[in-house]
Amino acid sequence: MRPPTFAGQLHDARTATAVGRWLGAAFAVCFVTGLISHYLQHPPAWIADDLPTRPVWGYRLTQGLHVGTGLAAIVLLLAKLWTVYPRLYVWPPVRGFRHALERISVALLVASAVLQVFTGLLNIVQWYPWPFGFIQTHFALGWVVIGSILLHIAVKAPDIRAHWRLSSPATLALPAEDATDRRSLLLGIGAAVGAVTLTTVGQSFTPLKVTDVLGPRHPDHGPMGLPVNRTAAAAGVRPDRLRDWRLEVRGPTPYTLTLPELRALPRHTARLPIACVEGWSQEAQWSGVRVRDLLARAGAPPGAALRVTSLEVSGSYRVMEMGREYAEDPLTLLALELGGQVLSLDHGYPARIIAPNRPGVLQTKWVTLLEVL
Repeated sequence: MRPPTFAGQLHDARTATAVGRWLGAAFAVCFVTGLISHYLQHPPAWIADDLPTRPVWGYRLTQGLHVGTGLAAIVLLLAKLWTVYPRLYVWPPVRGFRHALERISVALLVASAVLQVFTGLLNIVQWYPWPFGFIQTHFALGWVVIGSILLHIAVKAPDIRAHWRLSSPATLALPAEDATDRRSLLLGIGAAVGAVTLTTVGQSFTPLKVTDVLGPRHPDHGPMGLPVNRTAAAAGVRPDRLRDWRLEVRGPTPYTLTLPELRALPRHTARLPIACVEGWSQEAQWSGVRVRDLLARAGAPPGAALRVTSLEVSGSYRVMEMGREYAEDPLTLLALELGGQVLSLDHGYPARIIAPNRPGVLQTKWVTLLEVL
């Protein structure tokens, strides 16, 4: 059986280069913002105490970019694969060392990129139909993708150089109708990227929340006007478990507070965004007790870090640690109220952490224990 042949004028190096520029930029943004997200969630010991708390909206911006650009990359990746898929059927399959290296780089790039963007898509809707851990795999694949892109660019450098500019000799030699068809294709791809972005970016860029029709979260939908990723029921926190709630603070001079005693402490208010790894975010007004004041009362030395434990029955973030910069920041609160009202159970009643420039999974709810480190 003979392999199929393709005569389409848009399956050429110029079209692949044009789409590849956009796709490469999207993956570059995803990679950089993904590193920021990963190291804010899982900081190595040598930077844990020095993670920046400013700007307070920093994580909201970078994670919104990460998810928004990742969704756009799905459209661009499909378009890129459409432009180059005829080359999968070239015969003979290998025509020398350089061609073999090119085929290997393409196979690695396609496999890792497809897996990366589609597992990322399922993550934002919190569906994990696979046996491996998403966070570790997504982080490792990010390095594989960026490495395979660099390898592919190195192998295809002559073709990319020849077709990078609109006025290059290789481009000027093409028929005029090819340029028109290509322009129409690129406009269509751009429109598709714009449509995907416009209908999802409102989950993090709230001025466009009215167009957020495809995003998995709407910034205004949820208890107390704020989305919730994990409810109290899902976390195993039932109202009967809170009847005798106490806040225990361990340090050189440990102490315990009842809820009335905690509420009687000096109150502070901060307007901070909560931003989740799935891409949604919303700014809100929080009121509570400064964490640094609670630590100081426990005799914490200057520069002490903090471990926070939740009433959750289980979960990867039931126990959370925050470094010195977060623990000492005057905007880091053990929040008791949201928008001037007592926290709902799903938002972490009776007390939760809220801190600037910090992933939502680390804004621990249902806090029961603070430990000076």
